[in-house]
Amino acid sequence: MSASAILLVLLIAFLGFAAIVYNKLVAQKNQFKNAFSQIDVQLQRRYELIPNLVEVARGYMKHENETLVGVTEARNTASEKAKAAAAAPDDAGLVGALAGAEKSLAGAMGRLNVVMEAYPDLKADQQMQDLASELTTTDNRVAYARQAYSDAVMRYNTYREQFPANILAGAFSFKEADLFELEDKSHAEPVRVSFA
Repeated sequence: MSASAILLVLLIAFLGFAAIVYNKLVAQKNQFKNAFSQIDVQLQRRYELIPNLVEVARGYMKHENETLVGVTEARNTASEKAKAAAAAPDDAGLVGALAGAEKSLAGAMGRLNVVMEAYPDLKADQQMQDLASELTTTDNRVAYARQAYSDAVMRYNTYREQFPANILAGAFSFKEADLFELEDKSHAEPVRVSFA
C-alpha cells in the first residue's frame, strides 16, 4: 500500500470518527433542549392557573391588592423569561434569568399563601381548593421536568468536556449548557398551596 493510500485511509477514518463525535454532540444538545421544552410546557400550565387563583382570591381579599398585584407581576415576568428561555434553552443567560424570575414568583406565591390563611372562607372555597390542587400537581410536574432537564444537561456537558469531543465542541461552538436551578436552595421544592 502506498503512502498516499495510507494517508487517505487515515483521513477517512479521522473524518468518520469526527462525524460520530459531532453527531453525538448534536444528539446530546437536542436531548437537553427537548427536556427544557418539557419544563416550558409545565411552566406555561402554571402561568395559566395563577391568574385564575388570583381572581378567586380577589373576591375574598378586598384589602390585599398589593399582594395580588405582586403575584400577577411576578407571574408575568416569569412567563416572559420562560418564553425567551424556551426559544434558546442553550443560552445560559436566559435559563439563569428564568430561574431568577421563578424564584421571585415562588416568593410572591408564598406571600399570597400567608395572606390567604387569614381568610377562612377563601380556604373553604371549592374553586380555590381545585385550583390549589392543580397548581400543586403542576409544580410537582415542573420539579420532575427540571430533574430530567438537569440530567440531560449533565450528560451533554460531561460528553462535551471529554476528549476528543472537547476539541470538536470548541471548534464548532458547542457551549456549556446551564442547569435550571433556583438561586436560593430554600425554594428548590415546588410551592405548596394548602387550604386544609
